[in-house]
Amino acid sequence: MKDAQGRQVTGRVRWRKFAVLAVPGFAATAALAVALADGALAASFAVSGQEFKVGASSLEGDGFAQYGGIDRNARGKLLPVAVTAIKNAKIHDLCQSVVTTLPGIGDISLKLSAGGGGKPVEASDLFVDATQLSGDALFKDIEIGRDASTLNRGPASAQGLQDAFGQQARRIEIGNLRQVAWATTAGSFKLSGLSMKIGLGKQECF
Repeated sequence: MKDAQGRQVTGRVRWRKFAVLAVPGFAATAALAVALADGALAASFAVSGQEFKVGASSLEGDGFAQYGGIDRNARGKLLPVAVTAIKNAKIHDLCQSVVTTLPGIGDISLKLSAGGGGKPVEASDLFVDATQLSGDALFKDIEIGRDASTLNRGPASAQGLQDAFGQQARRIEIGNLRQVAWATTAGSFKLSGLSMKIGLGKQECF
């Protein structure tokens, strides 16, 4: 990849710097909210109104795209998110947790784990609507600041609004992944070594 002056640019970006560069993507939140309210954007489903945590020792993916989006719960509340889309992903040591507080009972935790023992979780056309994301990231052949409506490296439907901020890369690798999300969808999701537990108290992935 070359810059505007024709100089060769590497595709290696540290996550903290990347997160700072990603901030302009949320400038489109107001426009997205209006578009969703007017029916211009279709939400695939109403989110539960509870965020959940997802952690992993590492994630490797081919065909990465990211752009701003809006989720909506059953009450009609609009929730700004960063949509991260990956065409094909492998996730090692996946952990997912959600905590629900019930009157008279207290906290109840649902915790899921998979992808250990050298058999990673495999996903295709993966979409994560996140509010927080951190880790040690490497991006290969990255494009930052591309019009979200023209993204073409992620899943086929991974595009945002015209004139909105977007970014994409040929490949992404994240170590020590931590994210908080409203929703996750995938074309396929293979969970090797799946284990699910529910219990009293807060038992979260991180």
